[in-house]
Amino acid sequence: MKKSNKKIVIVLLCIACLIAFIPLFALKGAEFGGSDDAGSQMVEQITGEEYTPWFTPVLERAIKGELPGEVESLFFCLQTGIGVGIIAFIMGRFVERKKQEELRAKEIEAIRSENAGKKNNSGN
Repeated sequence: MKKSNKKIVIVLLCIACLIAFIPLFALKGAEFGGSDDAGSQMVEQITGEEYTPWFTPVLERAIKGELPGEVESLFFCLQTGIGVGIIAFIMGRFVERKKQEELRAKEIEAIRSENAGKKNNSGN
């Protein structure tokens, strides 16, 4: 990796860390709730009625109760890992495709220059 690319990566990582940690220190005592809670509260404010979900999640029906927080976190982590794996696979395919295209271009150029050299030698 080039030095300029390393600097860019380091700066971007630092910015990402700052974006993640500044709210924790700047908003001391604030509650960081989930989007589900915020959405249901907004529905209640707009309609004036209590929000009732349309359906119950399949797993909650199967175990006849709410999923423990640890299980929800596990499913979230699994989902994240699968998503990252898919994205990394696709990015890897793009990188390898570019390498193969460059290799083919070099091979074609070598064959053309070899053929051009043969034509020049046979013409003399």
